[in-house]
Amino acid sequence: MSSSHMKRLTMPRSWPLTRKTDIWVQKPNPGGHSDEMCMPLGVILRDVMELAHSQREAKRMLATRKVLVDGRVETDAGRGVGLMDVLTVGEDSYRCILDQNGKLRYRSISDKSAATKLCRVTGKSTIRGGKTQVHLHDGRNITVDDANQYNSGDTLVLSLPTQEVSVHHAFSEGTLAYLTGGSHIGTTAKVVSRDIKRSSKANEVQFENFGTIADYVFIIGSQKDLPLEESA
Repeated sequence: MSSSHMKRLTMPRSWPLTRKTDIWVQKPNPGGHSDEMCMPLGVILRDVMELAHSQREAKRMLATRKVLVDGRVETDAGRGVGLMDVLTVGEDSYRCILDQNGKLRYRSISDKSAATKLCRVTGKSTIRGGKTQVHLHDGRNITVDDANQYNSGDTLVLSLPTQEVSVHHAFSEGTLAYLTGGSHIGTTAKVVSRDIKRSSKANEVQFENFGTIADYVFIIGSQKDLPLEESA
């Protein structure tokens, strides 16, 4: 088997697929998301959404150019669609989230919600010309003039497909957070305090009844921003 596939027994635990029905499963192409936080587009259409009976059918669907990821036409079946990505198939749109079992889910959203995407700031770096490059969780980079405009842990709401920043949610006390790891994965809670470590240890965030590391915290504006409840 080629390097584009892996055994189902070794696939990420976040993938909502059975492990013993088949031997192999396609790997996502290298991209902005880690393998644990995304799935190949062809596998999503065939195995998760069940819109195609085979990989061949999934590729034919993509060839119609009616499948979009983050507002842009996508024809590659290996393209990884990951956390917070917006997937549009025909007239229907979906957002990728993590449920409370840590599984990737593609939940139906409205056309209005499909016009925006939440991106977490993972870091910053200075580039040529003294400008600052802001790194986002899905592999995107945006350039800003003011280095203090955004900080790590903040969330930017991007307009699709222009990818322009429309809203900025700062990582601060009292903000609502969506948890992407730990024992409270897939839930929301308000930030009570932050404990920034002056060492190699992970920064910690305290909520009302529990705490977790900052890497698991994804700031959102409100619960309406995410399709946390599965529609009937």
